[in-house]
Amino acid sequence: MNYDLVIIGGGPIGLNCGIEAKKAGLNYLILEKGVLVNSIYNFPTNMTFFSTSNLLEIGGVPFIAHSDKPTRKEALEYFRRVQESWQLKVKQNTKVSEMKRIHGLYHIETNRGSFASKAVITATGFYDTPRLLGIPGEDLAKVKHFYDDPHPYVEQKVLVIGAANSACDVALETYYKGAEVTMAIRESEIYPRVKYWIRPNIENRIKEGAIKAYFNSTVKEIRQHEVVLETPEGEITLENDFVLAMTGYKPNYQLFEALGISVSDDEFKIPTHHPETLETNLPNVYVAGVINAGLQTSKLFIENTREHASMIMQHLTSQLLSKS
Repeated sequence: MNYDLVIIGGGPIGLNCGIEAKKAGLNYLILEKGVLVNSIYNFPTNMTFFSTSNLLEIGGVPFIAHSDKPTRKEALEYFRRVQESWQLKVKQNTKVSEMKRIHGLYHIETNRGSFASKAVITATGFYDTPRLLGIPGEDLAKVKHFYDDPHPYVEQKVLVIGAANSACDVALETYYKGAEVTMAIRESEIYPRVKYWIRPNIENRIKEGAIKAYFNSTVKEIRQHEVVLETPEGEITLENDFVLAMTGYKPNYQLFEALGISVSDDEFKIPTHHPETLETNLPNVYVAGVINAGLQTSKLFIENTREHASMIMQHLTSQLLSKS
């Protein structure tokens, strides 16, 4: 089947694009490489959003949470209800590998066949692609770039890498469940923009020695039962059971290349797009959501990219009408 629009990514912004496509009467399909809102599904089990529930709402579906800050569980249920309410067409477990333009149509290759479309929106987020350390031992099974639940780390020697929100959350949660927690922090202090209710807690635990922190330090090597740190006092080796590398995430640039979407050649590597229409260097191919900020991953969120769907749809429908 040929579509008017294929949306790559079944997260909140991808779903919102699907809602706008349905309202515009377009024949669309959402392709999701994992499960519905896959990134949220892979968030830590006990995670609480920084945003309030009303700022996460899409499609006019009310988001009712038990407190001001919704949980991961509540968000999963909410976006499931959004998909159900709008009867959105989402093809899950469908990973895109390549895209070519043939006779005016984009042919999108996936592990579940090929899909042809007049237009494409990429709304893949960045949470699925961790920033790797690039050091020996990073491929060991004990190294985790995605944190799930504190239980596996009870009474284990855990090294947390990083000093932003995720790293501080992980360090505190595993510590409170009985882990022996050490932090390796590249900077001289905890990241200044850590959540206001988290930062004093982590700083106090470090100050009292409950959590050992090595500032101005990097991980040099990871071994099966040890880690090697480069510190201001020199190289040290610590006993270790698990490494939780909370070093951040980035857009999937390999996918951009496979699709043919160019990126800026500066330090931010922003996908090329028009600021008002969000159209990329490819005609009728758009980018939406947090990926539009490139490596500036703290700049865009669900709440300030919800408008991307309507911006794109306004331009896309005018383009399709002009060619009909």
